[in-house]
Amino acid sequence: MEENTPATAAAEAAPTPAPTPDPTTPTPTDAAPADAEKPAKAKASALVKEAQAYVVDLLSREVPPQLTYHSLRHTEAVAKECRTLAAAATLGPDDTEALLLAAWFHDVGYLDVYDGHEFRSMERAAAWLTEHGVDAGRVTLISEMIKTTHRDETPETELQKLLVDADMSNLAREDFRSSAELLRTEWELVLGQTYTSPEWAELQLNFMTTHKYLSDAGKERYRKDFKKNIEEQRDQLKKKEKKGKKKSKAQIDTFADPKRGVETMFRTMYSNHIKLSDMADKKAGMMIQLNAVLLSVIITYLGAKSSALGPAFTKNPVLAIPMSILLFTSLGSVITAILSAQPDVTSFKWLKKSPEIANNRRVNLLFFGNFTKLSLDNFQDGIRELMRQKEGLYTNMVTDVYYLGEVLSRKYNLLRTSYSVFMVGLILTVLSFIIVLLYKS
Repeated sequence: MEENTPATAAAEAAPTPAPTPDPTTPTPTDAAPADAEKPAKAKASALVKEAQAYVVDLLSREVPPQLTYHSLRHTEAVAKECRTLAAAATLGPDDTEALLLAAWFHDVGYLDVYDGHEFRSMERAAAWLTEHGVDAGRVTLISEMIKTTHRDETPETELQKLLVDADMSNLAREDFRSSAELLRTEWELVLGQTYTSPEWAELQLNFMTTHKYLSDAGKERYRKDFKKNIEEQRDQLKKKEKKGKKKSKAQIDTFADPKRGVETMFRTMYSNHIKLSDMADKKAGMMIQLNAVLLSVIITYLGAKSSALGPAFTKNPVLAIPMSILLFTSLGSVITAILSAQPDVTSFKWLKKSPEIANNRRVNLLFFGNFTKLSLDNFQDGIRELMRQKEGLYTNMVTDVYYLGEVLSRKYNLLRTSYSVFMVGLILTVLSFIIVLLYKS
């Protein structure tokens, strides 16, 4: 049974997928389809029983735990269905034996590779059959049957159609939905593909509606239950979609009136931005005043050569080091504080050249930095259009808040730099004075 790789699985999940028979179908169980009541089964030959013992032992020991779908259970179910279909199709002993051998070996390739496992299954089957004295023509017949379980192959002979129908018999089972979860788990573990419940239900339904049983025996055996399961899957998908819509609505809706909630949100955001901007300006003002006083004192001291302090400074030039550090500290701090406090207007120069795009999502007609680039007529037309469209109004308000945030971010970054320079400068100044004093002593 063919699986999808991560590269091909996405294509199969599309609205019109072309999935491989096994990956998009639920895993089979040992139970027969719902409408079957103890159907006749073909007898297994000695060679088939020997192959059964070999495969059961092989899969029991070597199937990795992540293959929750393509396990020994699946192979046994397919072989069991092949016995039933062989009896229904009145196959002869030789054809029955070939069908059952192909059924037992059709998925052993999963022990070697996930995608394209059919070809490894063919090789393993051919090696075992040849070892047990089966002639080359019959080995080729069985290998070709296994090959037709690949998603890109089209069954042509009756035996090939019977094998593929048995492989897909899980679609006509009562527990097809719960078995499909095993495949879903396997895809997550092996391929790293995850699906939400609605996505998985839709993927299942898409495959089921495009699938057809090929053999006459398969059509007769699975038609009724297959049709029933398709309807159940449709109902299941509708329920999941309805449940998803309710959940989405519950997440979007608020306890308060939506309109009032939106207005409250914008008022709070504007208020917070104004308060933060005011705080930033006050902090910048404090830093400007403090450093202005320091600069005045330092410049006065350095220029007072004729005063009482002048001769002492002249006789001790080493004092120039801490004084210079303090001077440059104050200068750097006051400059960044001034840059933080200076008005910053976000504007778009290109808006003046292209007023016809005044309804651009990046443009905020509620902010003077933007609309002053427009002529009065263009501004009036833009505002009228804005008043007619609630979505456009909210878009402008969101844009305004965004650019207010950008200005605040710049202010606080510069303010943080100003305080950091001042703090580091003071520390260096004190340390340099201590070093000077120690040097003099």
